[in-house]
Amino acid sequence: MSTTTQETPRRMSVGHMLMLVIGVLLGAAAPAALAFSLPPLLVVGLVVAGIALIIPGAVGLGRSIQIAEVVASAPYPARLEGSLDPNLSRWMWLVKWFLAGPHYVVLFVMWVAFVIVTIAAGFVILFTGRYPASLFSFTTGVLRWNWRVAFYANGVLGSDEYPPFTLARTPYPATFEVAFPSTLSRWKVLFKSWLFALPHCVIIAAATGGTWGMWTGGAANGVSLFGMLLLVAATILLFTGVYRLGLFDLIMGAHRWMYRVSAYAALMRDEYPPFRLDQGANEK
Repeated sequence: MSTTTQETPRRMSVGHMLMLVIGVLLGAAAPAALAFSLPPLLVVGLVVAGIALIIPGAVGLGRSIQIAEVVASAPYPARLEGSLDPNLSRWMWLVKWFLAGPHYVVLFVMWVAFVIVTIAAGFVILFTGRYPASLFSFTTGVLRWNWRVAFYANGVLGSDEYPPFTLARTPYPATFEVAFPSTLSRWKVLFKSWLFALPHCVIIAAATGGTWGMWTGGAANGVSLFGMLLLVAATILLFTGVYRLGLFDLIMGAHRWMYRVSAYAALMRDEYPPFRLDQGANEK
């Protein structure tokens, strides 16, 4: 698989980003309104107003991102890559989680919008068999942004270069792309997220200590197999200045599996993800 379209990084629209943030805040206010026993009509109004702002905001942000022309020659039409920095700082990984704090705040908003957009796209797919291009660009952008932060901070620790604040593709050494589908199955949209993807989710949850840490930018939360591997790699880096390539390849393979499943569960592709770790920095 190769990406044939290059994109000049663009700034995200401030107006559309504000719409997204306000929409998420309105939606988050709905549970608070319920907790204070406010009228149900007000709660419904907050939810509707939030969605009414999130969707146009996501559409506007997605339109600023050019759809990549991805040639699907790899086993799965989602491409995750990351180039290991040969000159990594021995100690910087100790504070990257803190340095990445602003990204976590923005990504929280993005992930709330991601869920709403995926549900909305599901309804469109159900009736038309197509994923709206602007919404597809947005969801791909969220996954792309999440992957860059994971690669930098608490998922891989593969680069000391600070990730950019953008949904668009950039020259950053961690990249993620999903081939845009011309059509999608209408009936599969009803089962992919909760049923068809379940075997993958069970395996990944077991490997990540019961919590799918990809959704928060890391390979794992708490004690887990991949969390321990990352800790071992970071400890070796601290004392030797070397990131062991074998550990890097394995950690990359784990993320590649998770992001393939994420793209499938988010209704972005119909092709079922393979049950395997494709290790290494680049897709084979």
